[in-house]
Amino acid sequence: MDLIVRTARSAILGLLALGAIVFGSAGTLDYWQGWAFIVVFTLSTNLIGIYLAIKDPALLERRLKAGPGAETRPLQKALITVAFAGAIALPAVSALDYRFGWSYVPPFVSVLGNALVALGLMIDLRVFRENSYGASTIEKMEDQKVISTGPYSWVRHPMYVGVLVLIVGTPLALGSYWGLLFLFLNVPILILRILDEEKMLQQELEGYPDYMEKVRYRLVPGLW
Repeated sequence: MDLIVRTARSAILGLLALGAIVFGSAGTLDYWQGWAFIVVFTLSTNLIGIYLAIKDPALLERRLKAGPGAETRPLQKALITVAFAGAIALPAVSALDYRFGWSYVPPFVSVLGNALVALGLMIDLRVFRENSYGASTIEKMEDQKVISTGPYSWVRHPMYVGVLVLIVGTPLALGSYWGLLFLFLNVPILILRILDEEKMLQQELEGYPDYMEKVRYRLVPGLW
């Protein structure tokens, strides 16, 4: 029950914060792109939360422990600090773009953006179904084993694929092209996070070097 209460509290506070960022930056509530994005994002994240609460509460518990303070590796603390700042700035800048008309995004592109937001989060849900060790922090879990099935048979870090799709979809959903510039911040963060995570896994997780030989690509098949 405590886990459910903490999850619900986190969801409510997150929704209020997101609404304040989006509509505060837009300077208006008459912003259908903002409402659509919040509905899609909230429904998708709550679906993940409900699934984990029912099927894998231990993973949900680990997912609630997020942020720089929860990381144990110095580089990860720095990366997550920047990533959190970027996660706030991305919807804020996108809504400011809408407010001041820096770019024009056709409605169908915003609809496509919302589809990408949902897709990115559903990719992560698929990852959670396959990997019960998918915590928010970079650390080796007790009794953790290498996962090489499902999306892990395609790339070594499918959760970050979902994150990348979400990052592309968010500014488009909010009616902004300028928000796509955050890819120049987030992609390097993902790359550095992955490289540091793999360094730890090679040292601490039995069988991971063999898995790296089997699945060659980290994030994008055929590219990297």
